[in-house]
Amino acid sequence: MSHFTTIAIEIKNGDLLEKSLQELGYPVKRNTLVRGYLGNSTHAEYVIPMPNAYDIGFRKLGDRYELIADMWGVATNVEELLGAITQQYATNKVLQSAAQQGFAIEQQEILEDGTIRIVIGRWS
Repeated sequence: MSHFTTIAIEIKNGDLLEKSLQELGYPVKRNTLVRGYLGNSTHAEYVIPMPNAYDIGFRKLGDRYELIADMWGVATNVEELLGAITQQYATNKVLQSAAQQGFAIEQQEILEDGTIRIVIGRWS
């Protein structure tokens, strides 16, 4: 019996997902197995290997990714993890989009409440 749980997330760009995970300090393995209870495993495109042998994976489903993990064994608060990943991904998406449209990043800061403030500009 599998203990894996999947959670749909609003992340579409795998490269930005990997970059965001690395920026948050997580080691990332590509195209490997997510380990779970009693040696069960499943494949994912991006995997955060955890020291307790219960990994966190992200696999492509349609045009988006989903988080997959054995929640019984993952020794982390998944809601907080997803919040941090989503925030970092959104920041990277904004920065990427701004650069593609010819904007310059003038300022970037993290406010006391955790909000990320980005000031962009473009000279005409």
